[in-house]
Amino acid sequence: MQKVKELDFFRNIRQVREFQFGVFYFFDGLVISEINEGETFGWPMAKKVIDAAYEVLGREKPIAYVSNRIHNYSVVPTDWLKFYKHRHQLEFYSVVSYNQGGLASLVLEKMFFKKNIRQFSDLENAIKWSLAQVSEKQSNLSSQME
Repeated sequence: MQKVKELDFFRNIRQVREFQFGVFYFFDGLVISEINEGETFGWPMAKKVIDAAYEVLGREKPIAYVSNRIHNYSVVPTDWLKFYKHRHQLEFYSVVSYNQGGLASLVLEKMFFKKNIRQFSDLENAIKWSLAQVSEKQSNLSSQME
């Protein structure tokens, strides 16, 4: 099990936000979460994180989100509908799961998340994939503006 603070990549941190329900790490184009044990992560919590992401990273650039599931917790999958209702966009979403329980909740999430959710068993691989996706998306946006 890998924690964000233990990685060499952590030196690229822009900001850390600790909420009652978990810790969120903000990097350029990337947000990584570590939700607390036993939480039920739903829309009210997600809204706080979204607001923080806009504050730290802005609204203009693509963002990847990595859920580093180092603890067992639940997600309210239907709350993805509220996410979209409020016109929020999430380009790239990946889940790092270290046990079968983390993968089981992912099955439900996939029913409500409009794009593909990428699964990983290694945090560093999830970060590499996420940053590559964000970089490619930014390149495509830049070439469209030329």
